[in-house]
Amino acid sequence: MAELTFGCTEAHATRYAATPTLSFTLHITESTDARVHAIALRCQIRIEPHRRRYSPDEARRLNDLFGDTARWAETVKPIQLATITTMVPGFTSVTETELQVPCTYDLEVASARYLQALDDGAIPLLLLFSGTVFTAHGDSMRVELIPWSCEATYRMPVSVWQDVVNEHFPGSAWLRCSRETLDALALFKSEH
Repeated sequence: MAELTFGCTEAHATRYAATPTLSFTLHITESTDARVHAIALRCQIRIEPHRRRYSPDEARRLNDLFGDTARWAETVKPIQLATITTMVPGFTSVTETELQVPCTYDLEVASARYLQALDDGAIPLLLLFSGTVFTAHGDSMRVELIPWSCEATYRMPVSVWQDVVNEHFPGSAWLRCSRETLDALALFKSEH
């Protein structure tokens, strides 16, 4: 049976992507020397907001998400960032692969509201892995599930999130408005 260990070594903004995208570098080790043909990998990424400190300004901006700071022991819970699937090509012993994570800048989504409220420091992430691993077993192939106990932590610099936003929305913010308002703005723009 394959013995996989996962780690996250880096995160950066994906330049020239069609949508705001984070790229995580995953380090995968297989310790039994089995030849891995491929991995159909699923990764759930959670923000663990209780694992960092907040400035007074950050706490004020997080009030609508978590409530008053006096209640944070009860209200600050993990936030889902994304669930991503990817195919990892074949390897023996060790490989690195990029996990592309499309991001939203919609401030009605809890993860975007949380990330936008931060000034600096690191964002504590928990990466939970599952999926299917295909390994060589003599002249045949073995298909195994990745145990749900496979996980990794990563402290992503807030500046990486800021780079993602600035790549696609430089000097601006995402704003949700009604179709009627958008049509009126488009008409005004075309007339003037």
